[in-house]
Formats: sequence, structure tokens, C-alpha cells
Amino acid sequence: MSAANPYAAGWCDHLRSCRSRLQKPAELIVEGKLTRMVGLTLEAVGCRAAVGGRCLVQTPGGHGVEAEVVGFAGERIYLMPTSDIRGLEPDCRVIPLGRDCTVRVGFGLLGRVVDGGGKPLDGKGPLPPGEPVSLSGRNINPLGRKPIRDALDVGIRSINSLLAVGRGQRLGLFAGTGVGKSILLGMMTKFTDADVVVVGLIGERGREVNEFVQKILGAEGLARAAVVAAPADHPPLMRLHAALLATAVAEYFRDQGLSVLLLMDSLTRFAQAQREIALAIDEPPATKGYPPSVFAKLPQLVERAGNGDGGDGSITAFYTVLTEGDDHNDPIADAARGVLDGHIVLSRELADSGHYPAVDVEASVSRVMPDIAEMRHQLLARKLKQLYSSYQQNRDLISVGAYQRGSDPRIDEAMAMHPGIMDFLQQGMDEAVSIGASLRSLEGLVGRLLP
Repeated sequence: MSAANPYAAGWCDHLRSCRSRLQKPAELIVEGKLTRMVGLTLEAVGCRAAVGGRCLVQTPGGHGVEAEVVGFAGERIYLMPTSDIRGLEPDCRVIPLGRDCTVRVGFGLLGRVVDGGGKPLDGKGPLPPGEPVSLSGRNINPLGRKPIRDALDVGIRSINSLLAVGRGQRLGLFAGTGVGKSILLGMMTKFTDADVVVVGLIGERGREVNEFVQKILGAEGLARAAVVAAPADHPPLMRLHAALLATAVAEYFRDQGLSVLLLMDSLTRFAQAQREIALAIDEPPATKGYPPSVFAKLPQLVERAGNGDGGDGSITAFYTVLTEGDDHNDPIADAARGVLDGHIVLSRELADSGHYPAVDVEASVSRVMPDIAEMRHQLLARKLKQLYSSYQQNRDLISVGAYQRGSDPRIDEAMAMHPGIMDFLQQGMDEAVSIGASLRSLEGLVGRLLP
């Protein structure tokens, strides 16, 4: 390796830095060699590294590819690269770097956009030094978590009034493609009453990442936000790490006593990245092509959000779940509903009719609403849902004129209230509606129908 080669010199410095963090002396590190590559899976022999550890694969030209150990079989270890793999050849040197993957996080991340490895994507220069944290986070005793008792204002009238969100709650945003979930996330980013917003864009198209940052988030929203982006063309391991990094950043701010809003788009892409990795190392598929490790990773990621076990910090998390073909019972959607504290369903039918936000209040639920909303609030929300449901169940009869007024008082009431309910559920993209304003509107709409 020539010292005149700046890339080679850079990787030498990087290698020395990584070796210095190891518990054992650098001279005891046993190097291996690359023997096989199938797809994005690298196979090496002659070296020892733990699952989750990092290795550096060096080409004869001095270029280095960092990879993570994702499995082993006998003397062979399986690696997944975190960057471009061009230039790799048989018998490339494989150098173990350490046992754990850590990143540096801090307040310098606010207003910045980074990739799954914590490297800047926004062209604003290097990040200021931060505190090293593990991507895997730390386990919290469930009995030590603070209960959810305070409501969180997300600025969306239909959610504030009918699907009350609590600080520390974890909800799923279930939607197909093109029904406005990204715009709804952008509204929450700007309107939610939170100290810090952390956005994870996992597996999205590169164009959508730029549009979300520039148009939907905007300069105002970005000022108090940290964005972690791993577009669809990034290796699956980087997409996986981006979700873990976004969660680690949120955990850091929560531990500082701040109220954090974590928006991850999407949980489905995270699961698909894990599926790619698992299938590449020959893990057998179980449910519709998804290996068992996928369903183990989902709760591990989601359980890191929520209230902490000390201080006043909290992470309120929204995870989008892409329902392919509008099938809300696919394996990932079904698994996500089981580990989240509620779900908000966006309807394609409502979106196609120009109804925005396209929240299907009949199919959505917040599991903590009984704990954070007063009884009057709950009664008002229940009454509106009953009116909405009665109209939807008889909509075909009403549309064709087959229903005769006076046949059923409940349907008559639902028909009379339907225009006002639909106006109540709609909201402009630049319009923020507080919890107080939402409740006053709800009271004015259906309050007279209650005793």
C-alpha cells in the first residue's frame, strides 16, 4: 500500500483508530481473506469476529470496504457491506475492527441530514463531535417505564379529537402508496408540540428524500429536526442501520429530558432490509417469504421508543407501515399492530375523493386514549364515530335513494350530521389545529346530541 495514495493513507488512519478501541492489543488481531461473494454476502475465512462486529475488506489497490458480521458457519464468517463493493477480488484482506458498532450523536445533528452510518448528506460540512452511543441501544425494564399520562398536540384535528396521542406512545400509520402519508408526516413535524423531531427515511426513493427535506419539512421544520436517510439504492445493512441510528438519536435526546417526536418512514422497508440480509445468509423463510428474524427485529426496534425509566424525557413515535395492494393483513402490518400502541389507517377511497387527511376514523384506534382523555372528550369522540359508522354502513342505500327518511332515527341523524362531520375531518396542509381548538370544534359539532 503506497503512502502516496491518499485513499490508502486514509484507510490506514481509520484502521489504526479502530484498532485502538479494541480491548486486546492490535498485534493479536488475526486477519483473514475473502473467499466467496454471492450477491451482497461476503464469505471470509482465517479471522474471528463476533456477530455485529465490523471488518475492513481491503482491495489490492488500497480501497477499503467496511462490512458487518451477520452470521457464521464453522470457520467461515458472513459479512454484509455497508458501502459500494466494486473492486473486491478473491483473497482480499479481511481485518476485524471491533465488536460493536457505535455512532456519535449530539445537538449538532439538529438541522442536518445524515446517512445510516452517520455521515452528512446535506453538504454542510462535517458534524461537530458528539457522544458515542451504540446502535443497539439499551434495554429498559418495562416496570421502570413512566406511564403515559399526558396528551401530545400533533396539530391534526381528526387525530387530536378522535385518536388522542399521548407522550411516549407508539403508533402505526397504515397506508398504501400515494395516499398522503409523507405529507401527513411533514405536517406533524411542523405542528407537533415536541422539543426535537427525529425523522428516519428508510428505503425511500432518492427523489422523495429530497422532496421531504426541501418541500414538506422545509427550513422551519428542519431547524429542530435530525434526519437520517437511507434511500432504496443503499445496501440493506445501511437501511437497517438508518432505522437503528434514528432510534439511537431519539434515545439520546430523550435521555437529555426532552420531548422527542420520532417519525419513521417506513417500518415495512426496515423489515424488507432485514429479510434481504436473512435470506442472503440462508435463513429459511417462514411467513410469506419473511424469515423469523424479521418478526424478532420489529419489537426490538419499536420497544426502544416510548417513555424512559428516568427523567422527564419521552419518545412519541409514528411508524408508517406500507400496506402493499392496500392489504392491511399482510405479515408486516399484522405484526406491527401487535407491538404498537395504536394504528391510524389512511383510506385510498378518501384520498381519491380529495378528502385530506385521508384518516379512516372507523378503522383507526388509539389504545392510550382512555388514559389521557377526559370522559367528556371520550363520549364526544365515540358519538362522532357512531354517526360516521352508521352513515358508511348504509351509504349504498342512501346513494341510490333506497332509504326512506324516518325508517331509522340513527340513520336519519347520521345523514343530517354527515356534511358537518366530513368538513370536521378535513384540514388544510398548512393549517395547524391545537388540541383545544379540536375539542371546541368537536363539542360544537356533536355536543348537543349528548345528555
